[in-house]
Amino acid sequence: MASNIYWVRQRISRLGQRMSSFQLNINPLKEPLGFIKVLEWIASIFAFATCGGFNGKTEFQVSCPRKVPENKTITAAFGYPFRLNEASFQAHPDVNVCDVNWKSYVLIGDYSSSAQFYVTFAIFVFLYCIAALLLYVGYTSLYRDSQKLPMIDFVVTLVAAFLWLVSTSAWAKALTDIKVATGQGIVKELEPCNHPDVACYFGSVTSMGSLNVSVIFGFLNMILWGGNAWFVYKETSLHSPSNTSASHSQGGIPPPSGI
Repeated sequence: MASNIYWVRQRISRLGQRMSSFQLNINPLKEPLGFIKVLEWIASIFAFATCGGFNGKTEFQVSCPRKVPENKTITAAFGYPFRLNEASFQAHPDVNVCDVNWKSYVLIGDYSSSAQFYVTFAIFVFLYCIAALLLYVGYTSLYRDSQKLPMIDFVVTLVAAFLWLVSTSAWAKALTDIKVATGQGIVKELEPCNHPDVACYFGSVTSMGSLNVSVIFGFLNMILWGGNAWFVYKETSLHSPSNTSASHSQGGIPPPSGI
């Protein structure tokens, strides 16, 4: 037990000595390894900001010729995380237009799982990019002299590229369904609008251009992480020994040390 505690303290002491040797070196940022990581950091910000910051509304006009001949606006506000089944309709002014309690009716669908998965993953990527850049520019020698750190970085890069594909595809499908659920089809889905004494006309829905941009940045992140895998792979021990063994095999018998 005592030997295990001593071994742990020794490892912590060595790690502390390595981490204390912080030396700022911006040269890795001029190389593809660091430069692409900066692009990934920026792209992740746009990914979660364009999706997580969205708020919109859909509205339509209602009239009942026998009671309310003029059109009244009915609105349903929605936004991230896109639990549309919690977005109830509101009449303006707040009255029961055509004797209908519009608050008891909501939009259809819950797309929070896809949206939250996409945004949460983008935030984790954002934090990882910060940690990786700190390692690249502050502990360059520690990163390149170690065999474990580049390998961990390589595995994380491959996993991140795959998860960008999965999360973005899921979010793109959810976005398509959100556009349908908040579009002009809602008039046919609402029970009061199918009553013969109630006339409903679709009005408008907030532009979802920023959500389209979030999907674009999701696939852009996938491309960046997939491309960066090669440059991270070159830093690992999987790539270096091949070059060393090749040079020895081509050289044959080593040359004499002197002339």
